[in-house]
Amino acid sequence: MSLQEFWFVLISVLFTGYFVLEGFDFGVGMLMPILGKGSDTRRRVVLNTIGPVWDANEVWLITAAAGMFAAFPEWYASLFSGFYLALLLVLVALILRICAIEYRGKIDDPRWRARCDIGIGIGSWIPALAWGWVFANVVHGVPLDAKKQFAGSVADLFGPYALLGALATGLLFALHGAMFLVLKTGGEVREDARRVARLLLAPAVAVVGGFGLWTQLSYGNGWTWIPLALAVLGLALTAAADFVHRDGWAFTGSTVTVAAATALLFGSLFPNVLPSTIDAAFDLTIHNASSTPYTLRVMTWATVLITPVVLVYQGWTYWVFRKRITVEQIPASVGLPLGPVQD
Repeated sequence: MSLQEFWFVLISVLFTGYFVLEGFDFGVGMLMPILGKGSDTRRRVVLNTIGPVWDANEVWLITAAAGMFAAFPEWYASLFSGFYLALLLVLVALILRICAIEYRGKIDDPRWRARCDIGIGIGSWIPALAWGWVFANVVHGVPLDAKKQFAGSVADLFGPYALLGALATGLLFALHGAMFLVLKTGGEVREDARRVARLLLAPAVAVVGGFGLWTQLSYGNGWTWIPLALAVLGLALTAAADFVHRDGWAFTGSTVTVAAATALLFGSLFPNVLPSTIDAAFDLTIHNASSTPYTLRVMTWATVLITPVVLVYQGWTYWVFRKRITVEQIPASVGLPLGPVQD
């Protein structure tokens, strides 16, 4: 395996980790208005399931973007310029979500918490839909000219395949989040999350299956049938395990589906990193978009040394906060009073 191939695989693994971990974060935020309806305590149960881990999950995106910038600067430049408005919207949504989560409990006022809940919802729905739209366009290709610059308009990015990709990730992350809530909560919240998951299962199978088949038939190759089959098996495992109340296996099934769907997209893209719809000669590939061999070697050694530490730390965090959360465990709201503090 060449260094270019290694870094393409590594970046795909980083995005897979991001979509698996942040995917259920987005799903929790998307479902919070439904599962927390009528009770601030229920909303706090839902939010506390991701409270200790959501910020660490976002590190995967930062690392993936940094790896793309260092290993494939041409890919990074063309992608972020062509999708500038979309990625800016994702960034603003993520900032809104971060602020809403961090400051929700700082003021003891129902109106303040309601506004923060809206921010969490917006900051979860927009990235969940936008990532599918972006990666569907990346696989399909964009108008790249001979200078490897985006030569199209925003309208070129709204084809039916891209829109189906957005719907697929939105439904898949919502299902993934519901399965996570079934695994991490107890009592009435858990049962409501199970009902929502079962309502989402059929449309998720239809949309994700249709998007995966379209990807395979139009852009895939011989080996990418494997991740497509794994994605289908993951959804089947989710449905079967949830039916017999095996929550861990149900969540494992949705995890397999998210990971397999990401592998399908990156596998269909390889060896390109950003195809051109103008002329195949203008395609960005792992070879003409990469950094120098020396840069790739230095980055590889740094990655080998640092990655195990990060994985151990994040795994330890999940182990520490592995228990279920129920309504009875949530203490009374404590926050700063609304308005100026008097001496």
